[in-house]
Amino acid sequence: MITRVYISHTEQDIGLAQELEQALWAVNLESFSSLLKKTESLSDAELISFGIRHSDCMVVILTMDGVLSPKVNEEIGLAVGTDQLIITLLEYGEKSPALISHLPAIGFSRETYKDALGVVIKDIRQLTKLDWLKIKCPHCGEEMTQYITPQEEVEKVLLEGTDLKTICSYCENDVFLDPRTFRPRTPK
Repeated sequence: MITRVYISHTEQDIGLAQELEQALWAVNLESFSSLLKKTESLSDAELISFGIRHSDCMVVILTMDGVLSPKVNEEIGLAVGTDQLIITLLEYGEKSPALISHLPAIGFSRETYKDALGVVIKDIRQLTKLDWLKIKCPHCGEEMTQYITPQEEVEKVLLEGTDLKTICSYCENDVFLDPRTFRPRTPK
């Protein structure tokens, strides 16, 4: 069962990592990144080791900076060494590092990143049971939980080019969700 995901990325890709973190949060998965979590008494090496060892899988974001980053490559090495499940997000035009070059990668560009996040969530759904969505209502700001939409319905909505629709259990306004990331769209 996957409940916690380690996100490997560079400082330059922190925005991409935060988008991934928010998408994972929406489907009720905890995420960890040594760049997003800081402690006063633990070194970066201890944070990385703890994060990877206590996660059920790792998603590595490989842009040009990520492919060249010694830190990202060390995290990959630790994940491979501990037989961690690795999901690779690979920016178009880049090549995966040798340790994971045999793994399939989810390709993305900056414009298609949300599509890639949708594939990550779909892959995780195929490996584990995801029951709940966490949604922060864009109208009233309240956080609610609801059953996750079945994947078949998500696929249908993606093909139609529309949004998933739900109702806020607090303010009872319609809430439209991006079917790739399950994040609410801003009301117009």
